[in-house]
Amino acid sequence: MSVSTHVLDAVLGRPAAGVVVQLFAGDALIGEGVTDADGRFRLADRDTGTGPHRVVFGTGAWFAEQGRETFYPSVTLDFTVVDGSAHHHVPLLLSPFAFSTYRGS
Repeated sequence: MSVSTHVLDAVLGRPAAGVVVQLFAGDALIGEGVTDADGRFRLADRDTGTGPHRVVFGTGAWFAEQGRETFYPSVTLDFTVVDGSAHHHVPLLLSPFAFSTYRGS
């Protein structure tokens, strides 16, 4: 199984580089890192099991580093892994006062 993300700054229309991202399977932290210059990060390339998973984005610190205000100090996205052999892409479209996501491929 693999999990990846792509964070885009919807206000500036560019990738959100430098966002801290954490992946949890249940309550266990199983992956952590920072988005690259293209706003991408591969969270896991191993069996994390099926069931509840969570991606947490450190949006507050990221906006603060840019001198921008935000309503969301973090964004947490919960999803369920049904097929443990599938790739799961969990993108985030981000602005200071709103966010959106979808199941990517």
